[in-house]
Amino acid sequence: MTRLVSLCLFIALWQVGALLLGPRYLPEPMAVAATLLAEARNGALAFNLGVTLARVLAGFALAMVIGSALGIALGRLTALDRLVDPWLVIVLNTPALVVIMFAYIWGGLNESSALAAITLNKLPNAVVTLREGARALDPALDEMAKVFAFSRLRRWRHVVAPQLAPFFAAAARSGLALVWKIVLVVELLGRPNGVGFKMNEAFQLFDLRLLLAYALPFVALMILVESFVLRPAERSASWWRRHGA
Repeated sequence: MTRLVSLCLFIALWQVGALLLGPRYLPEPMAVAATLLAEARNGALAFNLGVTLARVLAGFALAMVIGSALGIALGRLTALDRLVDPWLVIVLNTPALVVIMFAYIWGGLNESSALAAITLNKLPNAVVTLREGARALDPALDEMAKVFAFSRLRRWRHVVAPQLAPFFAAAARSGLALVWKIVLVVELLGRPNGVGFKMNEAFQLFDLRLLLAYALPFVALMILVESFVLRPAERSASWWRRHGA
């Protein structure tokens, strides 16, 4: 109920802002809704949202798998961590735009380069988070697993994975917020479709209604994923801590 009230308040403030600023600077909600319906009817909205969502999921999955594996390795192997840490700091502090441009320059304006740029921008986030998780593993539980002669699979399932689950969830939640923003920039700079491409088209035409007609559904989609997928996953990831308490 509170969220519904908040949404109604947002639309009301939007309407007031539109009346004060005029359609040149902020179109009214109904005008944006009409443009959104027109894009939905001709199929462009669903197509471009689908393309962007596919890129988000592919880049996110790749970055999480590679970043988690590397992060856990760095957290467990001190020598490797010391070797890789300067590289990680460099990648963390390199602007996303630079990574995207180099990916397109080196790989060309194609889907592989776009996916590489998305993955590389998300990767350090997952590495750092899972490295901290691996460092926080309880050595006493490791000793217990050795005493009871747990196999590697059983140790991972019952000892390591439950402790790392909150860190996986945190990396996923923060990473998704980063990935979808990166995807829009990637599409704006070098793809012929997607939400970012349509936003660039709207910007070039100074069409604020078209810009908002693509921005709002995509933001709403990401909020739904955050609310109904990532938040429940994050809560369930730490069930064993609450149960233990």
